[in-house]
Amino acid sequence: MDESASITNAIVDTPQGHTDPALVPALDQQAEKLNTLIDLVGELVIASASANLLAHRSGQALLAEANSVVSQLVESIRDAALQMRMVKIGETFERIQATARDSAGELARDIELSANGAETELDKSVVEKIGDPLMQLVRNALEHGIEAADVRLAQGKPATGKIALNAYHDSASIVIEVIDDGAGLDREALLAQGQARGALQGEQTPSDQEILDLVFEPGCTGQGIGLDSVKARITALRGTVGVSSTAGEGARFSIRLPLTLAIIDGFLTGVGKASYVIPLDTVVECLELTNVSADRDYINLRGEVLPYVRLRELFDVPGDKPARENVVVVQYAGQKAGIVVDQLLGEFQTVIKPLGTLFRHMRGIGGSTILGSGEVALILDVQALVNRSTRAEEELTEGHSGTHRLEMH
Repeated sequence: MDESASITNAIVDTPQGHTDPALVPALDQQAEKLNTLIDLVGELVIASASANLLAHRSGQALLAEANSVVSQLVESIRDAALQMRMVKIGETFERIQATARDSAGELARDIELSANGAETELDKSVVEKIGDPLMQLVRNALEHGIEAADVRLAQGKPATGKIALNAYHDSASIVIEVIDDGAGLDREALLAQGQARGALQGEQTPSDQEILDLVFEPGCTGQGIGLDSVKARITALRGTVGVSSTAGEGARFSIRLPLTLAIIDGFLTGVGKASYVIPLDTVVECLELTNVSADRDYINLRGEVLPYVRLRELFDVPGDKPARENVVVVQYAGQKAGIVVDQLLGEFQTVIKPLGTLFRHMRGIGGSTILGSGEVALILDVQALVNRSTRAEEELTEGHSGTHRLEMH
C-alpha cells in the first residue's frame, strides 16, 4: 500500500479523507452538546466573577474565602471543558496531503510532502475552519512556487520539489507553516502590481516585508491568487498570516492562531472609566511609567528601546491622565511593545464575546467580555497594537517621516 493510500485509510477509509457520512449526524450532535457546555461554562465564569466581586465588597472574610474556593473549582471546570474541545491537527494535515498529491499529478509536478507536529492540538472550532486556507496555501505553492522538474534541474535543484506542513505551540498560540523550496516570490512583480492597484501610499520606497505582504492584496495575480481570502479567513479567527521568501529558494507562509476562541486568561486594566483586557499569555511584565516627555512614544527598558501606545490617546478616552501611569509590556511573535494604562487590576478569566458589526473594524480591539460588575470590557488585539508601536518606532528611526508607507485595504 502506498503512502497516500495509508494516509487516506487512516482517516476513516473513505475517499479524500472525509469522515464516513453515516457518522456525521452523531458527530454533529456531540459537537453541539459540547458547544452548549462551553457556553454554559462561559456563563458560569461570568457569574463566578460577579459573586467574587460581591463577596469582597461585603467585607466578610469567610464568605470571600468560600467564594475563592468556588472560583478555583470554576477555573478547573473551565480548563477541563476547553480541553474536551481540543483536537489534533494531524487529520487536517492528512486530508491536505492526500488532496495535494492529486493536484500535483494534475499539474505534472513531482513533489515530496511532509508534515511535522501532527500531534499539536487546538480548538475544534478553529480546526474546522483552518483546512481551506491551508489547502489554498499548499495549492499556491504547487501552482506558483514549485517549478517544473526540467527547470529545477537546470537551476541545480533536485527534480522533486518539497512542501512541508509544520505545526507547533508558541505560548498560548499555535503556529502553522507552509514551506516550499520553489522559486520564491518575485518582488519586482509584486511591487509593480501594488503600484498599479494603488495599494502603495507615500513617496518612500516600501520595505522588503511590505512588498512581500502585497501577495495578500486583492487582485494579486501570478503568485498569490486567492491569498486575500486566506488572510480574511485567518483574521476572522483572530489570527495573523505572514510570509517570508528568498528568491530561488522558496517561500514560508506562517499562520498564528489562538488555541481557543471561547475563554482565555486575561489581565484587566483601566483607563479612565473604561476597562480593557490584555490576553495574559502576551504579558511579559508591568512597570511604572516615569520621566517620559509627552512627545515621546518609547522608553529605555534595560538598554532596549521599547515603543509603546497610550490607550487613552488611541481610543480617545475622556478625562485627564493620572499622575502615575503604568506600562504593560507585551510580546507577540517575538516583538515587544508597551501598552500605557492608568490602572493595573489583575488577572481575570475572560469569556470572549464577539464585537457587534459597528465595532468589528476597530483597530486594536479583538473582542469584548463582561465583568463581574456587569460592565463591558474590551479585549485588546495585541498583535495590532504591537505592529502599530513598532511601525511608529521605525518611522521615528527613519527621520520622523510621519507617513505610513503602505496602506492595506
